[in-house]
Amino acid sequence: MLDLLFHGARPARIAFLVWCGWVVIFLVGPLLAIVPLSFNSEPYFTFPMPGLSLQWYRAFFTLDNWRLALWNSTVIGLTVMAVSVLLGTLAALGLHRLPPVASRALTAFMALPMALPLIVTAISVYFAFTRIGLTGTFAGMVLSHTIIATPFVIIAVGASLARFDETLIRAAASLGAGPWRTFWRVRLPLIRPGILNGAIFAFVASFDDLVVTLFVGSTELRTLPRQMWAGVRENLDPTILAVATLLAALSLAITVISLRLIARESRK
Repeated sequence: MLDLLFHGARPARIAFLVWCGWVVIFLVGPLLAIVPLSFNSEPYFTFPMPGLSLQWYRAFFTLDNWRLALWNSTVIGLTVMAVSVLLGTLAALGLHRLPPVASRALTAFMALPMALPLIVTAISVYFAFTRIGLTGTFAGMVLSHTIIATPFVIIAVGASLARFDETLIRAAASLGAGPWRTFWRVRLPLIRPGILNGAIFAFVASFDDLVVTLFVGSTELRTLPRQMWAGVRENLDPTILAVATLLAALSLAITVISLRLIARESRK
């Protein structure tokens, strides 16, 4: 495809660029459509808009149900991120020490929550947590989200470890550094971009989750995606459009940060 873009005939390049443009419009168009609607002065999802207003953004930041949902999502997301980074980093370090065949097999096994449909994970977690009374609790939400978030950390940290030069560890040991000092002063700084990337994706996986939350959460422990789901089902609250716009902007910012981390790591 790149040969066609850079070395193909001019009509072929134009056709290829037009096709790429249509693909981008198809993928991004629905997301861009919600942005102007979020500024609609009337509670209708129609064009043309009679006027512009920030009332739906104001409602998001002032109404108690939306503020509570944002708080729940943020607290749960940060907790899941911390737990996932700890477990995922330790798992990646352990896998890195195994023989290649065993490491790849166990990594694939631990990444199963990423490959399985979320509904399968949600049902499994629901039946398991119901037996021990964790459904509808903060601990249950954190543990269930950790299950789907930890694989992102394992893969991100594992990718950093795969490029790690083990001769640095031997050099540090030859200079008298102990295992802990070697880890904190040599290994950790070099795999930090992978840890940060994994942390970002773990937070997003928890913050954006709806399927698992519908099974494990409760009406009292309502997260932002669940509040949006309720708004769509119950009364088509236009505040949803403002929230969706803010989440799209947040996702874009997270993507840019993640790409910058990857670029910085590749330059080292």
